[in-house]
Amino acid sequence: MNAGHILENIVYLELLRQGYDVYVGKIDTFEVDFVAQNQKGNHYFQVALSVRDEKMLERELRSLYSIKDNYPKYLLTMDDDPKQDFGGICKMNARDWLLENDD
Repeated sequence: MNAGHILENIVYLELLRQGYDVYVGKIDTFEVDFVAQNQKGNHYFQVALSVRDEKMLERELRSLYSIKDNYPKYLLTMDDDPKQDFGGICKMNARDWLLENDD
């Protein structure tokens, strides 16, 4: 199992721990790693080990850009960059996300 899959599993398990129903999403030909649903609505997640390469960043953002609702959208990576906003998509470090969501 590679590190990217391990990171996806960590995010998946954390979403379950928080009480979300978690699904894989598909929009046209694009896949969203996780659609997390609760009584407040949806949260969308793309998870990647790194998006330092511009083409990788574009690929990971593409599926989230195709979602036309206003629920939160996240791109979680292990890059040590500060939190960034890409047209309403929050790109942040997965460790920071895990710590922010710790009860």
